[in-house]
Amino acid sequence: MIAYGYFVVRNLSTALMYSFAQRSDTKVVDEPFYAVYLTRTSAAHPGRDEVLRYQPADEDVVKRQISELQHDKPVVFVKNMAHHMEALKEPFIKDALNVLLIRHPAQILASYAQVMESPVMRDIGIEYQYQLFRKLSLNNGDPIVVDAGILLSNPQAVLETLCHRCAIGFSPSMLAWSPGPKPYDGVWAKYWYKNVHQSVGFAEQKTSHRALPAHLYDLFTKANEYYEKLLPFSIKA
Repeated sequence: MIAYGYFVVRNLSTALMYSFAQRSDTKVVDEPFYAVYLTRTSAAHPGRDEVLRYQPADEDVVKRQISELQHDKPVVFVKNMAHHMEALKEPFIKDALNVLLIRHPAQILASYAQVMESPVMRDIGIEYQYQLFRKLSLNNGDPIVVDAGILLSNPQAVLETLCHRCAIGFSPSMLAWSPGPKPYDGVWAKYWYKNVHQSVGFAEQKTSHRALPAHLYDLFTKANEYYEKLLPFSIKA
């Protein structure tokens, strides 16, 4: 089984990846299409050259690599950023279970602004997540939606339901991990994962309530429309 996640913010999605990595039956993959995205968009992200040296930039090659991972473990958890997937010819992988992790746009934008001064709608991914949700729903894809705020408020309840939806048993080991960098982190971890490397489980961070910069308020207003459309479909604690 491949759990194929479309996420919009790195620290919470990385925590979810760390959670699944605690399972003995699971292999995790960190943002395998990052180099594809950088090549096709020419986005000026931190560590761009390192990422391009680290990963293949061919979409079909990456998809083959993901499919082959099922020979190692019965469950493969693939952490994707929604804006990476928007650059692909085909964002879906056959027979994968699709999971969307959403987060309140004000928190996403305040977080992004610490690394990128002027993120755009594509960077935060929420509009594209809504498009993916609609496409999957219309094709009986039954996408799973997880809201970051609800996940943080009751990790066990949300993870139990998520695992049930994925037809795998919940493991209490998913609730905690050791601090620090992980061997399965991408090379971009030093730019994006500082906070999650200090974590040992799902917990709201002090930085979760950063003030939204004034110049991003218009973008927040537009992004929030898509968030409000997706929130009712999220797993409830």
